[in-house]
Amino acid sequence: MNNALTMIEYQNPSPKTTQPLVALYCGSRSGNNPIYKEKAIALAKGLAEHNLGLVYGGASIGLMGQVADTVIEHGGETVGVIPEFMLDYEIAHNSLTELHVVRTMHERKALMAERACAFVALPGGLGTFEEILEIATWGQLNQHQKPMMLYNVNGFYDALIAQLDHAVQEGFLPPQHRAKLIVCNSSKQIFNALNNLDCPKSFVV
Repeated sequence: MNNALTMIEYQNPSPKTTQPLVALYCGSRSGNNPIYKEKAIALAKGLAEHNLGLVYGGASIGLMGQVADTVIEHGGETVGVIPEFMLDYEIAHNSLTELHVVRTMHERKALMAERACAFVALPGGLGTFEEILEIATWGQLNQHQKPMMLYNVNGFYDALIAQLDHAVQEGFLPPQHRAKLIVCNSSKQIFNALNNLDCPKSFVV
């Protein structure tokens, strides 16, 4: 067998999870306000309590590390996906149910999207913005019908929400596609949305 193929298979284990997985997009930093860490931990605890697992960026730092630690602590399953070139500064988590080391950011996002039954963006930076907007774009293009949410902790996403609404008003974003990106101000709203929406397990082909 080709050595390169062997390495890829070693770095990307077969699925071991039994729970539906929710993708959490969040920062590799914790932010300046303690409320971001507090709400991220509470959301992660809620995932485990609702018998939901986590798929995320695979790091052990920032909000990413906090949500993974919390899900693990409360008995939930965790899947991390991290590009090889980021291992030096995003420090992969070593206690996950599965850790996938991929070659590119594109592979990371595609694998997370494939494994997730829903997507939630917590506060974060450029990567977080890009991830939730890309998955919303894929939804607009009928590549999936999975729930997508902005967790608007402390009004963090107010400006982005206003920009999305402005895009609708100016005729660039169809209202029905804007409506698919659900704004939640509490973890209770997130779980209510998950309970009331279909959570398909795979992309529409």
